[in-house]
Amino acid sequence: MGLAGLGVTDAEQEVYELLLCHSDATLAQLAERSGTTKTRLGGLLDALEGHGMLTRTEDRPVRFTAAPPDIAVEILAARRQEEIARARLAGTALGNRFREESDSPIQLVRGREAVAHQFHQIQQLAKSEVLILDKPPYVVEPDDGQLALQRELQAKGVRYRTIYDRAALDEAGQFDELKQLTASGELARVLTGVPMKLVIADHRFGLVPYEPPAGHQSVLLRSSALLDGLVTLFESLWERATPLWPQARQPGSDESLTTDDQQLLALLAAGLTDAAIARKLGVAKRTVERRIRRVMDGLGAQTRFQAGLQAATHGLFDVPE
Repeated sequence: MGLAGLGVTDAEQEVYELLLCHSDATLAQLAERSGTTKTRLGGLLDALEGHGMLTRTEDRPVRFTAAPPDIAVEILAARRQEEIARARLAGTALGNRFREESDSPIQLVRGREAVAHQFHQIQQLAKSEVLILDKPPYVVEPDDGQLALQRELQAKGVRYRTIYDRAALDEAGQFDELKQLTASGELARVLTGVPMKLVIADHRFGLVPYEPPAGHQSVLLRSSALLDGLVTLFESLWERATPLWPQARQPGSDESLTTDDQQLLALLAAGLTDAAIARKLGVAKRTVERRIRRVMDGLGAQTRFQAGLQAATHGLFDVPE
């Protein structure tokens, strides 16, 4: 395991591990065993001594001894924690000074890179929940690390609730990504006509576009009445939106809907045509029509509208909160 997170380079760690195997060695002996020049090796040893990872004798020739790994690493970790604590204090002081100058919970973020960076940062601040309104076009592309970041945070217990505009399901590769995110714990719903793009972390920080995405300007919000209002907006839309992945239950039957049936019912409720559903599921349009008929028969529905109504009435769209 590397110690880069504690400020030790790979080259320094290699020399340290060599010292652990050959304690009380001289510079010449270490150079011979490592195949490194004495000049370069001397610099690495100086760095290790600065980290507190070795000691050297005062007699000649100088001999080097590695500090015990458990003690050395503990000291490095303690130093890093002190650095982090000092950095947080400096950040708090800077934030206080900024607020004293601006006294505003609103900050304008300009430029695509800055907006994408802030979008990721806000999520990283979340300890319990991230709320997202998602609609195209996108500033953050799929390869910008969103999928990996969300999985990492969900693994740490951060709950994601996302409302996708129906148009988002038409984006290339989006459907497969949604399946991966929901499989890792995201609660996803779909709504036609999502009014805006939005991300909120723990009801404390929010990011919302300031102008159309082509302009790449967004507004960063901190705790305020405005942010509270956006949370209320999200919850109102959440109640209106349809769960993207219904529960696999049919009323009056012990049999469960298949995964394909669940996807079919969700896409049907989202308003997609048979042809669009067929493309999403990678099957023929006739296959979709047969499955729709079977699901409708199972629900006792004569029309698609009745199927959606029956699904809602019998809790097929209920998802764990």
